[in-house]
Amino acid sequence: MIGRIVWIGILIALALVTAAAQVDRQARVSPPLATMVPEPFRAFAQARIASNAILGDDAERALAEAERLIERRPVPAQHMRLLANAQFKAEQVEQSAVTVQLAARRGWRDILSQQAMLELALAAGDEAEAARRYAALLLNSRTEDEVLAELGTRTFVNPDGEARSTFTEIVRGGERWHEYFLRRGARAIPPEAFTAIVIDAAEQGAQFDCQAIDRTTKMLNNRDAAQAERFSAAFAEQC
Repeated sequence: MIGRIVWIGILIALALVTAAAQVDRQARVSPPLATMVPEPFRAFAQARIASNAILGDDAERALAEAERLIERRPVPAQHMRLLANAQFKAEQVEQSAVTVQLAARRGWRDILSQQAMLELALAAGDEAEAARRYAALLLNSRTEDEVLAELGTRTFVNPDGEARSTFTEIVRGGERWHEYFLRRGARAIPPEAFTAIVIDAAEQGAQFDCQAIDRTTKMLNNRDAAQAERFSAAFAEQC
């Protein structure tokens, strides 16, 4: 009899744990469920709770919830970014800067982390690092063209700067994504900088498909006719 009671108790406990885990996962898409997950079982729900706390007025609670999130799910870059936001909210500026760097290293596809790192690089005058972060943002299809345009205006402002030369090297070595770069860059990168980078990359040995060059010229012409003419002339002999 006692064994049966123990067995039933184990089944009930397993059912409760399973239910809590399912609600926790569902909290990813249904934020109101986050607070319904028992505190010891919060993983996905904890990210929602930390985000809400950061948006609130209690900096200490925001930091505590973000730190609890990292304790439970330390790997995702987005979670490190939440911790950085909470640290900044709690006026732990230096710790926040370090955490942002860790987040960016872990998640090259995390847009906000890469954008934060680009801003830090620009503030520090590190044009080469800013260019690398810009490349990560450009290659992420979820980065909005408007964001790339605004950041590009500040990243590539110096015609002879390291940002342009570094980005040119990245383009030259990225043969597998040349077509994507031309299509996206013609829409989002400031026209003068885009034209100069592509021409410089070609002069350094990059090979661009002529059909892609033709399509790019037409797209560029919609933004800046003068740069489109310069772009087309640079590839006239090749294509």
